[in-house]
Amino acid sequence: MNTRSLCSLALVLILAGCATKDRVHTVRISVADQKMAVFKKGTQIATYDVSTSKFGVGDRPRSCCTPLGRLEVAKKVGAGQPIGMKFKSRRPTGEIVQINAPGRDPIVTRILWLKGLEAQNRLAYNRTIYIHGTAEEWRIGTPASYGCIRMRSRDVVDLFNTIGVGAEVDIVPGPLEESTVAQHNVVLGTR
Repeated sequence: MNTRSLCSLALVLILAGCATKDRVHTVRISVADQKMAVFKKGTQIATYDVSTSKFGVGDRPRSCCTPLGRLEVAKKVGAGQPIGMKFKSRRPTGEIVQINAPGRDPIVTRILWLKGLEAQNRLAYNRTIYIHGTAEEWRIGTPASYGCIRMRSRDVVDLFNTIGVGAEVDIVPGPLEESTVAQHNVVLGTR
């Protein structure tokens, strides 16, 4: 390839990378409600029950807390894997863990790896804070995780297929309804 062709190819790859950032979806997670709302261009399109940390909120290293604030989906892992696929270090192990299998608490089905965008959550990526499936579906709706946001497997597949890398994720301490109204007012410029 000549220099001009290489430059053209590089530009196409750069533009393609920019185009893959999901800027139309926003995810809002309420620690108080243990719920997630998904929005497309400001319109709510889905709601899911979740589980945040049983150790509370924060971003301290080794705290096992769920970070608060504005984050984004940095990476997605597990496309095409079957429901219940166990992941170790973000790699499928080949083991399928049944829903509510006694004594089992692995990361399963899909992983959306989060990156913090604020000082209060800047360590989230290095702490490997994810939105992921859990085999302990009976615990969904109560604080049960070690810092991540847990979802039912069928729900995390739906979320994974809906949002892309770059989608904003807001984790708030209060009720989902209040945070949704506040966000709506910010978008409309009435706050």
